[in-house]
Amino acid sequence: MRNGEYVLCGALQLLFLLGYPALTTIVAVKGYEWVSAGPHPIDIYLRAVAYGSAMFLGLCCLPIMLKWLLVGRWKPQQIRVWSMAYFRFWLVKTLVQRNPMALFVGSPLYGLYLRALGAKVGRGAVIFSRNVPVCTDLLSIGEGAVIRKDSFFNGYRAHNGVIQTGTVSLGKDALVGEMTMLDIWTSLGDGAKLGHSSSLHAGQAVPDGERWHGSPAQPTDVDCQRIPTMDVSTRRRVVFSTVQLVNLLLVGTPLMFVVAVLALTKIPQLVTLTAAGSVSFTSWAFYRDDALVISAVSFFGALLVGLVFVGTVPRVLNLFIKPDKVYPLYGFHYWIHRAIARMTNSKFYLNLFGGTSYVIHYLRWLGYDLRGVRQTGSNFGEMVKHDTPFLSAVGSGTMVADGLSIINADFSNTSFRLSRVSIGAENFLGNLIAYPAQGKTGDNCLLATKVMVPVDGQVREGMGLLGAPSFEIPRSVKRDKHLDVESKDELRRRLRAKNVYNTISMALFLLARWLLIFLVTTFYLAAIDLWASLGAFAFALATAGVFVGTVVYNVLVDRMIIPLQALRPQGCSIYDRAFWRHERFWKVTTLGYVLLFNGTPLKNVIWRLLGVRIGRRVFDDGLRIPERTFTTIGDDCTFNVDTVIQCHSQEDGGFKSDHIVIGAGCTLGVGTLVHYGVTMGDGAVLATGSFLMKGEEMPPHALWGGNPAKKMREQSADLQLRRNGLDDRADVLVRGD
Repeated sequence: MRNGEYVLCGALQLLFLLGYPALTTIVAVKGYEWVSAGPHPIDIYLRAVAYGSAMFLGLCCLPIMLKWLLVGRWKPQQIRVWSMAYFRFWLVKTLVQRNPMALFVGSPLYGLYLRALGAKVGRGAVIFSRNVPVCTDLLSIGEGAVIRKDSFFNGYRAHNGVIQTGTVSLGKDALVGEMTMLDIWTSLGDGAKLGHSSSLHAGQAVPDGERWHGSPAQPTDVDCQRIPTMDVSTRRRVVFSTVQLVNLLLVGTPLMFVVAVLALTKIPQLVTLTAAGSVSFTSWAFYRDDALVISAVSFFGALLVGLVFVGTVPRVLNLFIKPDKVYPLYGFHYWIHRAIARMTNSKFYLNLFGGTSYVIHYLRWLGYDLRGVRQTGSNFGEMVKHDTPFLSAVGSGTMVADGLSIINADFSNTSFRLSRVSIGAENFLGNLIAYPAQGKTGDNCLLATKVMVPVDGQVREGMGLLGAPSFEIPRSVKRDKHLDVESKDELRRRLRAKNVYNTISMALFLLARWLLIFLVTTFYLAAIDLWASLGAFAFALATAGVFVGTVVYNVLVDRMIIPLQALRPQGCSIYDRAFWRHERFWKVTTLGYVLLFNGTPLKNVIWRLLGVRIGRRVFDDGLRIPERTFTTIGDDCTFNVDTVIQCHSQEDGGFKSDHIVIGAGCTLGVGTLVHYGVTMGDGAVLATGSFLMKGEEMPPHALWGGNPAKKMREQSADLQLRRNGLDDRADVLVRGD
């Protein structure tokens, strides 16, 4: 590994991350100038439609053209990270995944987009996952196949410092469940089904007509799809796609231009800036009267209006949906379902209310059935989503950690149905759980992190479930009993204290987000102020300033809040102040901006600034670390998309945390999760979709996988790689020169 390549690649990536948004901003401003120059309202509207359509077409076509120009057809190969070949790979991946066409997931238009990128997508195939595949020429999706949301089928993986590309093949009428991972060199035959929360490890193939589930997947008799198909004509697909484009190009885009014109001509502060003959942003009044007022009104006004909106409009739309009724895709009811799901799955409000007593009231406002729920102060975390809130119910005393996905919807390639999901009372649900409508768990259950919820057999009660496929474990552990609060009076007192503490945390959350909006507003108001002298270039500078300023601001917030974290490994009650401080750290800080730097050396720099003890030349394609200062990572490690290093665990009323040490040269596969107290020896590999449980110690150069993870034999995909002439021990075949 040459350090010069590492630095050069990072510099080129930074140049793109700053330059591409700035260039797009210049084009948008030039378009605004042309549109707003129209002499009449009708002329302005027609110009907005014409320019908006042209810009949309350009933004959609540019990534496709660059893919064919820079890469051509993807082939099975290995690309050394940080090489120029890798930079081309990263550039194409970034553009392809940020293409506006990626917004049309679940629409026939999305299949057309993948075909334009070289994928083989059969007629009637439906894709609901927003995780856009990269190596599309190696992707084959048969007629009528269905890929559910939150699934990964990238066509590549990172392993030991190289990018390995390989085929992913789905046969006719195949089904991929939710929260599943398909590694390279995997396939499902015609009519094959892969259950929720499962993974196919590299080289695995599901034969025609068989049902598999688990991690790694294995044959099963359980059917994860129980919905009849309907007749959906080509005409229906075309009409639905046409309406989507018409809404975007004839309504949505012109509306944005109208809002911009009204803002610059009606808001007094903006009118003053555009008319000013001298620079205003050097005066105190600019920040007090302009940036402060506009940012505060915009942020807190949108906060209140949005809160009213998500609790009212979806309720009206829900009147048109009947539970358990089968509807055809690409019709009025399908549009209603998509609108409700998008409106009610607000990450902002869940970040605000999650982990506090207020989240119960917020979810009720959305439509959840939480009648009789006992307040615990931590009933739900900050990451909960659903297909519809109006058919989601949770029993009293149940607590849910982050990452719960309530699966109300069942899909075939032509139909969908919404059903009630009921989670029992006195449960505890760990992280990253997909809970389907057919879930067979009742009261007093512990559902461990990444567990596959059983959908067959009798209803499980009074037990714990772990793994994929799941198996029984004790509901609770005696050694954790000391973390409970036994007295009801003491519990009420501590809950009141927790509510006060959490209310302050919510206020700090809003303050931190508003200050960021204030920063962004200041940059763009300064650009408006300089518009007359610098033109569109002023907005390009503002966009670059917002990008850099957002990173600097969030790093500073993180460093200021770190002392609130429970910095020493410990176990405590959720009603202990140490846990409340830890919750405040989670709430006020954010990692959203860090993920913008996936696959770049810049992300390692940010991790260091956030307190991670991280080695040199680490390749990070999508790692998340909730507790940065608890984590140690060695040199030359490789992290794939959607990997998590989680140095804590919450179970019922107890909270525990510990350090995690990842040795040099380790590889974590797509969708893996490493729990607290883990040590991975140098060169160890954790396979796709695996869950490495608390306290495990992986020996150096070991290969582990599964949920829960354990020692594995050599993966069959490694043999496949050698058959294709891609043995990673043959240096001449590692591309990148």
